[in-house]
Amino acid sequence: MPSNAHFYQPREGHGLAHNPFKAIIGPRPIGWISSQDESGQLNLAPYSFFNAFADTPPIIGFSSAGYKDSVRNIERTGEFCWQLATRPLAEAMNQSAASVAPEVDEFSLAGLTPSASQVVAVPHVGEAQVVFECRLSQTLRLRSAAGEEIDNWLVLGEVVGVHIDPTLLVDGIYQTAAARPILRGGGPADYFEAAEAQRFQMRRPG
Repeated sequence: MPSNAHFYQPREGHGLAHNPFKAIIGPRPIGWISSQDESGQLNLAPYSFFNAFADTPPIIGFSSAGYKDSVRNIERTGEFCWQLATRPLAEAMNQSAASVAPEVDEFSLAGLTPSASQVVAVPHVGEAQVVFECRLSQTLRLRSAAGEEIDNWLVLGEVVGVHIDPTLLVDGIYQTAAARPILRGGGPADYFEAAEAQRFQMRRPG
């Protein structure tokens, strides 16, 4: 590390034009989450703090800044779906990020089709090439190192159903770049598309 490295303590501010934390932890996969309330009112929203956390059973999770509609719906119904955000669906995904009232259907707002799921009651985005149907496993309110509760909620769900467009499977192997997944980058509006030309392989030692 060079002696002139930019150093800061987050609690005192970063002193830059834009918070670098989100840019450093990236590009990040997008948690494009569909849920519904007890009456069936649909909600669709993207979360840039998202990832996989276990494979047996498969568990994914996203973090919400604030107790938003997605978190509330999932806690009350115990179900949600994740859809892969891809380049052809990027504009629709962005439309679903609009701050609207709970009664507004983001599927309709973004021009997307709610399709029936196989295992859970929550519909998924019919145009998505990959969908995970999930059941809630845990909801955690995050805490600081000092033990103080913060206004961020981690939702973890077990994947109980998987939909994959057959065009993304070649000889039984899922083709990551072929789906053209989009990933959140730094700055207020940067995204990346996974590109086949950038792929490389490494075998695990031993």
